[in-house]
Amino acid sequence: MATASRFLRKLPRFLKLSPTLLRSNGVRYSSNLVQDSLKPLDSFCRIGSRIRHDSLTTRSFSSQGPASVDYSSVLQEDEFHKLANFTINDLLAKIEDYGDDVQIDGFDIDYGNEVLTLKLGSLGTYVLNKQTPNRQIWMSSPVSGPSRFDWDRDANAWIYRRTEAKLHKLLEEELENLCGEPIQLS
Repeated sequence: MATASRFLRKLPRFLKLSPTLLRSNGVRYSSNLVQDSLKPLDSFCRIGSRIRHDSLTTRSFSSQGPASVDYSSVLQEDEFHKLANFTINDLLAKIEDYGDDVQIDGFDIDYGNEVLTLKLGSLGTYVLNKQTPNRQIWMSSPVSGPSRFDWDRDANAWIYRRTEAKLHKLLEEELENLCGEPIQLS
């Protein structure tokens, strides 16, 4: 989010827009943009929800852009499915066994349509699922919120890059704190 807001603050300089803005019916227009509105904007490419100006690719903004991706470490789709399916099915089996040891009203675990749902009654619900295009496992936690885990070959684990948390370790800690009983997932 911070990277996007920095990009948007700097966008007028890249577009060489005047800082003067015109107002018409509550809508803001840049005076240069209004004057040049008939010119095609073919130097722009839409990438997902981001807009990138072609000149940005030739400039270096190391402190402002997202971390670089080492594409040699990106999993092939079949390898991703094998790892993600093994991980989710392994978690399913271990958490089912854990459910027999804890006394939580509303404890229920379900796996369907490649989504693992763990209900802990009034303590909240966990949801884990595969995100194939991103080669990630996404987790929604009642404790830590949403997380996106990438496979790390060196660590041989699913890692949330923002916090460096490992999926299994994070689940172990959160479940133990919520349910009061230790669990071994890794």
